[in-house]
Amino acid sequence: MRRSLPPLNALRAFEAAARHLSFTDAADELAVTQAAISHQIRGLEDRMGLKLFVRRNREILLSEAGQAYLPGVRQAFDLLHDATERLLKTDASGPLTVTTTASFATKWLVPRLGSFQQEYPDIDVRISTNTALVDFARDDVDIGIRYGRGQWPGTAAERLVAEDIFPVCSPALLKGSKALRRPSDLKDHTLLHVSTFRDDWQVWLTATGVKSVDPTRGLKFDLALAAIQAATEGLGVALGRGPLVEADMKAGRLVAPFDVKLPSDSAYYVVAPAERLRRPKIKAFVTWLRETVAREKAAT
Repeated sequence: MRRSLPPLNALRAFEAAARHLSFTDAADELAVTQAAISHQIRGLEDRMGLKLFVRRNREILLSEAGQAYLPGVRQAFDLLHDATERLLKTDASGPLTVTTTASFATKWLVPRLGSFQQEYPDIDVRISTNTALVDFARDDVDIGIRYGRGQWPGTAAERLVAEDIFPVCSPALLKGSKALRRPSDLKDHTLLHVSTFRDDWQVWLTATGVKSVDPTRGLKFDLALAAIQAATEGLGVALGRGPLVEADMKAGRLVAPFDVKLPSDSAYYVVAPAERLRRPKIKAFVTWLRETVAREKAAT
């Protein structure tokens, strides 16, 4: 059976006006004009064929119909409020599934995740490194961290971490007869490539004016994570991306042999449908990400 209910805005206007016995105070509470309150209530009265208020020169009073109607309306709003609070409390805990790349998860997100778990112990974070396109309406994913230019149809994308691109290698390659001192010395070393960034070496070498190095030779990897590991093992020189190599550089496992850094036109973004960002546990996670990035920027 189809239910015929008055518009929710009209009921809100009636409940607020009845509680305050004032259209003006009801308008202030609901952040609308007095005329809007009056219009909503007149529409409600016309729909029901009953007068809910007795209007006098400087005051309003509830009619008999209004007095009879108010307790049920108030109870309905109380039930809606309680149901919403219960839902939000439930959604503020439990599992939170985050999809991102294996490299970003391993090198940036996971090392920082302990502070989120300390702050929100009731939220169990699940990391998925499946980089396939996500259907938020169908897949069991709450939020994504994706690399790109911030354009993913049907989602809100917030820039999280930018990056520079620059060569990195083991400190061992700075020593010996073929020590890396200038970009042209790369001709004596193996270049480490990532298949998803196959033109990086060409772009970097062109920017530095080096023509004596073949940008296509060397070892190739599917994952940036593997190329970074190869660099730490001294197998060659990788083009590092700031967020993915900063921990290894701080630990001394990697060094930047040259000063030339190229800013990338891509970055890591927090990605999700806009309405989903209002959910408590997702909002908590995004807030933590923002604060973490801001704190680290301030520290450097």
